[in-house]
This record gives sequence, structure tokens and C-alpha cells, in this order.
Amino acid sequence: MEKTISMTNRKRITFNEFWDKYSTVSILILMALLFGALEPRAFLNGKNLIKIVEQSSITILLACGEFFAILLAGIDLSVGSTMAFTGVITAKLMVAGYSPWLAVFIGTLLLGALIGLINGLLINITHLPPFIITLGTQSIIRGLTMVVANARTVSGIEISFVKGIGGKIFGIIPTPILIALITAGILVFFTTQTQAGRNLYAIGGNTKSAWFSGINVNLHTAIAFMISGVCSGLAGMVNIARLAGAEPNAGTGYETYAIAAVIIGGTSFFGGVGFIPKVVVGGLIIGVINNGLNMVGVSSYYQQIAMGALIIVAVTLDRFFGSSNKSK
Repeated sequence: MEKTISMTNRKRITFNEFWDKYSTVSILILMALLFGALEPRAFLNGKNLIKIVEQSSITILLACGEFFAILLAGIDLSVGSTMAFTGVITAKLMVAGYSPWLAVFIGTLLLGALIGLINGLLINITHLPPFIITLGTQSIIRGLTMVVANARTVSGIEISFVKGIGGKIFGIIPTPILIALITAGILVFFTTQTQAGRNLYAIGGNTKSAWFSGINVNLHTAIAFMISGVCSGLAGMVNIARLAGAEPNAGTGYETYAIAAVIIGGTSFFGGVGFIPKVVVGGLIIGVINNGLNMVGVSSYYQQIAMGALIIVAVTLDRFFGSSNKSK
């Protein structure tokens, strides 16, 4: 009798709760099963699965930075251009003979942080939506990239850099995967264990309440976009290491992939809700979709359609079933 009562009193999980907890992993599993059924030998091959994760590393890095802009109910459209610009600058410095490349690596990360700081300061000073500011800086940075690179691919990168950033550890684990995971791990610590990280959630949830609570909204906005810039710089260096060259058109349209990964990863487009590990899974979903569609011979144009549709569906589901809707 007691067992029957306990069973009836057990709380049943609602669709809202299921969506918040398991939506991202469920989508990843469904996509993997779908493409695994369509191309079992090619898609489920161990080398291909590692390739998917390696290719997803750039999307994951960009998405980890984009996460902070969206967490504040904003957006950063400049991540793709920043990725290309930092990549070209890194390549130019190494071709010019600046050494060691580790110093160039750190300098390029600082450049990414500077670009993010500029975005944050412009948002704070003008009080314009981040969409407008980063739309403008996206164009400016892309133009600067073309000017610096003279609209040509920069080649002649140090082989030690290519092997160190774009190679494999012990000949097995691709370094880009480790860079993406370490970055994600640091950001998980930042968002969960530091006061600044928790403040970003408060600002995204309700900016006015956060301000009345004594949180420096302008400072934290600048921090969020600086993190986005640093992650874009990392993505830029991983990209040129994998390709052994810096292409000025690199990252074009990658802001869409980053935004899709963040939203599919369960981050609310309305701010204040999100978790980095789910963003990582969101990046893997983008990688699985791109790889799977290539496997079945679907044109890249249809891949863009798929990405756009996924963003719309994910935001719609978040609007009606996500955590951000519970307080409304």
C-alpha cells in the first residue's frame, strides 16, 4: 500500500522540465541516429566521429564566446570577422619573423580581448542594442582583415605552430579538441564559481534589478564581450593552424553557427539562462549536421537552410517551454 502511494505521489516530469534538462542531448542523439542510419559505414566510422569533434572545435570556441553575449540578452555578430582578423594578424606576425610563436599566440588573444572591449564600450557609451554595434564592427573588422592581408591568403606559418595548435597529441587526440574543451572548462568555472560569472546571469535575467543590487552593469557587459573576443581569437588561431594558412574570408557566416550552437544548447535568447556544457553539445550538433549532410550529398546551400530553421525552432521552443518562460 505504501509503495502504491509513493508511486502516485512521485512527481511526473513535464515537457518543460524535459526540454530544459535533456533537449540538447536528445537532439544530438537523434541527429547521430539519423545520419548513422543513412550512412552507417561512413558516418559511424571512428575516424569520422573524431573528425566531427575536431571540426566542431572552432564552432565550440565561437559559441562559448557568443554564449556570454546572448546570456546578457544581446548578441555578437562580429565573432566570425574577429576570428578571421586575429588569424591573419597571427600569420602576419609569424611570417614577419616574430618569435617565439607562443608570444604571438598570447598577443593575438589580447587583440581579441581588445576587440571585445571595443564592442562592450560602444554598447555602454551609445546605449544602442548589441545587434547594431556588432553588425557595424563586423563589417569594420572584415574590412581591416582584407586590408592587412591585401585580400590574399597569408602563408608561410611556422611548422611548429601548425603542429602545436593544429596537430595531434601522441598522434591520437587532435589538439583543437583539447583547446576547445579546456576553454569550455575554464568558462564553466568562471560562470559557476566566480562572483562576476554569477553577476552576468543576474544582469541577463533582469538588468534593472541587477543595477539596483549594486552590480556594475557596464563593467560586466565589457567583460562578456571581451570573453567573446578572446574565444574568437582562439578560434582564429586554431583555424589557421589546421589550414596552415590565414584566409581573409575565413569565418564568413560562422556567427550563424555560433548562435545556433548556443540556442540549440539551451541558452535562452531572452537572457539569464544557459550552461556552457550544453553549448559544447550544441556545437557538436552543428558539426554532426554539417558532416551528416555532406555524407548524404546535400548541398551546402541546404545546410544553411537547416541552420536557419534550427535557430527558429529552438528559439520558439525556448519561448514557450524554456526556463526563461517560467517567470513570465
